[in-house]
Amino acid sequence: MALVVLGSTARGVVAVANAQTVARPARIGLLSPVGPTEYTAAADAFRQGLRDRGYIEGKNLTVEYRWAAGKSERLPGFPAELVRLKVDVIVAHGLVAALAAKEATTTIPIVIVSTFDPVRSGLVSSLARPIPNRSMS
Repeated sequence: MALVVLGSTARGVVAVANAQTVARPARIGLLSPVGPTEYTAAADAFRQGLRDRGYIEGKNLTVEYRWAAGKSERLPGFPAELVRLKVDVIVAHGLVAALAAKEATTTIPIVIVSTFDPVRSGLVSSLARPIPNRSMS
């Protein structure tokens, strides 16, 4: 599994989606500790970045949104749902979402959207080679 930490999430998701050779539309799982109302501007920018790269929801892209809406107890179950849906990549918003996604899969790439330090938090060993830090598992 690859953990990818990016400032430009759409670019990272497109890179992962492009690496997939699938006949079906690309499928992204978006995992957020907040609700869609709090994430509106970021979600709009995310969709626009994907559209700018030729990915359009409902055409060649499916986004499976999972919103915890501030209820952290809901977050751990969502990544397992995304794994069952066979998403191509999980976009995890924040440390708690990234940790939940990491617990759910070792095969689906995870793109982390955040302002935290993933090395300092122990999520990955280094930014140069963002392989999951298994000592946290």
